[in-house]
Amino acid sequence: MALTHTLGFPRVGERRELKFALESYWQGATALDTLERVVADLCEQRWRRQADAGCSWVTSGDFACYDLMLDHAAMFGALPRRFGLDPSRFGLADSFALARGTPEQPALEMTKWFDTNYHYLVPELEPGQTFSLHASRYLAQLNAARRAGHPVKAVLIGPVTFLRLSKCAVPDQKLSLLPALLEVYAQLLDKLRHEGIEWVQIDEPVLAGDLEPEWQQALRTAYHRLQSERPRLLLATYFGSVLPHLALLTTLPVDGLHIDVVRAPEQLQPIAAALPATSVLSVGIVDGRNVWRCDLRRALHTLRPLQVERGERLWLAPSCSLLHVPYSLDSETRLGSQVRSWLAFAYEKLDELEVLRRALVEGEDSVTDALTQSDTAVVSRQQSRLVHNDYVAKRQRAIDPSMSTRPSPFDARIARQRAALSLPLLPTTTIGSFPQTPGIRAARAAYKRHELNAFDYLQAMRAEIAHAIREQERLGLDVLVHGEPERNDMVEYFAEHLFGFAITEQGWVQSYGSRCVKPPILYGDIWRPDPITVDTTRYAQSLTDKPVKGMLTGPVTMLQWSFVRDDQPREQTARQLALAIRDEVGDLEKAGIRLVQIDEPAFREGLPLRRDDWPHYLAWAVDAFKLASCGVRDETQIHTHMCYSEFNDILPAIAALDADVITIETSRSNMELLDGFAAYAYPNEIGPGVYDIHAPRVPSLDEMQRLLERACQVVPPQRLWVNPDCGLKTRRWPETVAALGSMVQAARTMRARLQEQGVDQPA
Repeated sequence: MALTHTLGFPRVGERRELKFALESYWQGATALDTLERVVADLCEQRWRRQADAGCSWVTSGDFACYDLMLDHAAMFGALPRRFGLDPSRFGLADSFALARGTPEQPALEMTKWFDTNYHYLVPELEPGQTFSLHASRYLAQLNAARRAGHPVKAVLIGPVTFLRLSKCAVPDQKLSLLPALLEVYAQLLDKLRHEGIEWVQIDEPVLAGDLEPEWQQALRTAYHRLQSERPRLLLATYFGSVLPHLALLTTLPVDGLHIDVVRAPEQLQPIAAALPATSVLSVGIVDGRNVWRCDLRRALHTLRPLQVERGERLWLAPSCSLLHVPYSLDSETRLGSQVRSWLAFAYEKLDELEVLRRALVEGEDSVTDALTQSDTAVVSRQQSRLVHNDYVAKRQRAIDPSMSTRPSPFDARIARQRAALSLPLLPTTTIGSFPQTPGIRAARAAYKRHELNAFDYLQAMRAEIAHAIREQERLGLDVLVHGEPERNDMVEYFAEHLFGFAITEQGWVQSYGSRCVKPPILYGDIWRPDPITVDTTRYAQSLTDKPVKGMLTGPVTMLQWSFVRDDQPREQTARQLALAIRDEVGDLEKAGIRLVQIDEPAFREGLPLRRDDWPHYLAWAVDAFKLASCGVRDETQIHTHMCYSEFNDILPAIAALDADVITIETSRSNMELLDGFAAYAYPNEIGPGVYDIHAPRVPSLDEMQRLLERACQVVPPQRLWVNPDCGLKTRRWPETVAALGSMVQAARTMRARLQEQGVDQPA
């Protein structure tokens, strides 16, 4: 009979218990053992929920207080020397030093987990890296699940994925570390065998991307080394098709294979035919990345032949870990009934798996009501007028290529902008947001509960804007922002003002560490009924003679950071978003705003995992940004921001965006990302971040000056801006003021030095 399991489960808690426990501990309000108790409770809750949903195993080893890649690095003794930590004494508190930095050392680099909005911490390896096993915390989780009476499937990030996603001081020597790394994997698997663990899910999502021959050989080497004296291995792949590696996969000595047939349904039949009959085939049939209900009738049609062929060697699962979706619809009391009927969160997805299992094993009559509800939801969504809007369709048909081109080339525009703005060499600015204080959050919550009327809420937000403007003027920043106090999130805020989006109450997912986001649900055609940001931006500009940037979120990021509709091509949805943002840009310009920043931090994140698919994505993603940004005069300066991604391989596309200024995250990598922009001779202006905002650490003035000096060595100073890595909403005012004060001073010092050398801002 078919069996069910999940590759991973949300870990922040239904009410973000992990977030609040972490932040309480970091602030010194609670002790470490209090945090540990919260972690134990959350683990027990997630195991119980999996068991209650009928899962054949509960999944353990997938819980991390901050990040799973970080935990694996610690478990394998791969700690950067610069922190001076002893792997044999490494504890939970030490992991936060690596994740958040210390007064002496910046944190580990952070980047996106494949094409998701989850950020992982990048392990730092060195040539000749030694590894040693320190698995007590990992094993304790497994044993806790077993003591609770659950059959346990252990989860590990696979050795090839771990190594490929790590950073090595000498990149071309990374593969030379594989044999030593495999020894600790072998030791761990042997321990798991002795603990009585029957199955280990070993995740190798790199198989969904391009793999050079040497990395394919690394997979062969790894799994032949790990084939003896171990539990049975389920090799888990997800986020795309693994058909290009099918010949390789059929030679690996593993006991089962998980594939994602939501992202890549075309791979199911070839893989099912090629996989030995004795192997388990785990079919990712329920979408682990999105919130739409599974079409159960269609899924059964897909699964029924496999059930006949494989019986209990057919496993049913979500396409990937459920880390990427919220917990449960039970908390959603304000979603419209029709939209709600189309959705399934983590709990509901487990229930869908059980319905599919029962239908296969016991017959469809055993789940008649569930199948009828699924059928009704499918038809409702296809026909709903909430989804389809004739006005939006007509406007899309009227898009003309000229709408995606600025009136003049960059050289002509920038001369007019410099004349209009009169900015100094190395102008200073921030990325947009300022600290979201307890007072701001309390006012927003009171407003949502109708305890604060609209006028009083507006006045409270205007007071916060005035405070942000005063602080920026006092610090001496050259281009100001209004601070975004009224915005709960850079995507959700805009979604609340656009038709075609639904907003959840508790739809939280983890972005990194304690940072949670609540992606809106993009269910229908998008249009903007009224201006969204004009009033607040115009008010901020009225408080100062310095220029204030209008702050918007770009179409690709709105797409990537929402639960996006799956009933039309993504590029079509991106164009709808671009038209809405284009209207907002035009209204800001009419209101006298001379700089507009259209943030696209998810631009690189949206890149397909295989290079053959890049050109199509980059073409429509660039076009969406230009459609949003190009309807302005030459004198209006368009900024964009990107962060925590590898940009060097898509620099032509970034240049094609034709933003007048791009700001990027570079401080954690010591400006390494900037080298690519210099080598490419990026033509427009650029602001490399000179300090990391994702940790409470306030860097010294000397550190910022060194980074700025390095930036001036690789990019002409006349084209450089000075700014933090990202927005400041997660920081507190004291550290924000201290860091920005040093940043402004570093810019002034470098500016004076350059002017002494005869370098000045061109006219």
